[in-house]
Amino acid sequence: MNRVQSTSPQRPSDVVVDVPLCDPSDVVSAVETARAAQREWARGGPAVRAAALTACADAVAARTDELAALVVREVGKPVLEARGEVARAAAILRYYAQQCFDPIGETYPGAGLDFTVRRPRGVAGLITPWNFPLAIPVWKAAPALAYGNAAVVKPAPEATACALRLAELFAPHLPSGLLSVHPGHGETGAALVDAADVVSFTGSTGVGRRVAAAGAARGIPVQCEMGGLSAAIVLPDADLGRAATHVAGAAMGFAGQKCTATKRILVVGDPAPFTEALRAAVDALRVGDPADDGVAVGPVITEAARDRVRDARAGRVVVSRDVPDEGWFAAPTVVTDLPPDAPLNTTETFGPICTLAAAPDVASALALANGTAYGLVTALYTNDLAAAMAYVAECQSGMVKVNAPTAGVDFHLPFGGEKDSGYGGREQGKEAQRFYTSPRTVQFG
Repeated sequence: MNRVQSTSPQRPSDVVVDVPLCDPSDVVSAVETARAAQREWARGGPAVRAAALTACADAVAARTDELAALVVREVGKPVLEARGEVARAAAILRYYAQQCFDPIGETYPGAGLDFTVRRPRGVAGLITPWNFPLAIPVWKAAPALAYGNAAVVKPAPEATACALRLAELFAPHLPSGLLSVHPGHGETGAALVDAADVVSFTGSTGVGRRVAAAGAARGIPVQCEMGGLSAAIVLPDADLGRAATHVAGAAMGFAGQKCTATKRILVVGDPAPFTEALRAAVDALRVGDPADDGVAVGPVITEAARDRVRDARAGRVVVSRDVPDEGWFAAPTVVTDLPPDAPLNTTETFGPICTLAAAPDVASALALANGTAYGLVTALYTNDLAAAMAYVAECQSGMVKVNAPTAGVDFHLPFGGEKDSGYGGREQGKEAQRFYTSPRTVQFG
């Protein structure tokens, strides 16, 4: 296969883009070009970098309608979420434009002058997924560029058009070769890991492990944001209506295709009242063409993804919805009466399906929430401050939320998971500087 083709999941006959595949030699050439451009970019200083990133943000914001429509068409994201993603991408660029002026070192007391200075690592290899086709490439590329690096992006094939369009918008504002996009499959990504100076990956746990191993063999920094099997714990004193609305949106919005989506619901005590509230909340979500205003649940990304969701249905179905016949739609589904070691409770299924189980107390619910190989996000719904603080202390996730949905990430804050959900440093916020730069210690006698 020497081409990359992306089709619309709601209308599979609609070919969004069909472009030549970049082979490993293309990737090596791109990294060499980027390395040459990076040297001048780093020497240009923070004001130059900040101005360029701000101009990129302006270019994105000026094309909100176009970009949102492309996101809807290519990955089936509901239009309201797609518009939000465009706004988020522009905001991330503006945030890191200001981070260009952050301190890049520290001074230390001593007999002479002792200090550190952080330096860009060189060329960042960025391997990005399809579910946030603008935001994730931007939240990786923006800090890499802000701190003086170049960036070479290998997007998921299903999001090729979005990545290429971003590169087109950025091109007038960045030095030639500093940022480039290279469509491809696994071989293209592997070549990038073998050539770059630092690698940031978002995708499945299996691929992430291979990326981490390849980077470790080369001795380069690698950051992998991988799978999630996020849990929401609901206590009896919670506002059940609010909790059900949050959980329904986090589990079913964008057809459950987020690593932070709620996949397991753990109800402390009698689950019946919450189950009824959840059924009403899921029924209130519009399912259909993601281009229609008000639709919250569109298709899953491919036919294979749809079939995986259908095959995963097990146990007793307590919530289900009808879906359109055309396109790769999977019914929003909540199942119960499954043991903790059932596949739906141990393996991430990327779609609008989750499990519901009862637990006798908070400790038991936390044990179930922690009892998987993943550790990305856990949410707790309660009005009991003591219970909330105990949960924060015991939760084995990279992110813990109280009375807030598992889905949703603030780019000002560090993001990443524990166990099989994450490897290497955190993404976003101030943590990005630590990953995309290395400290040099300087001493004067």
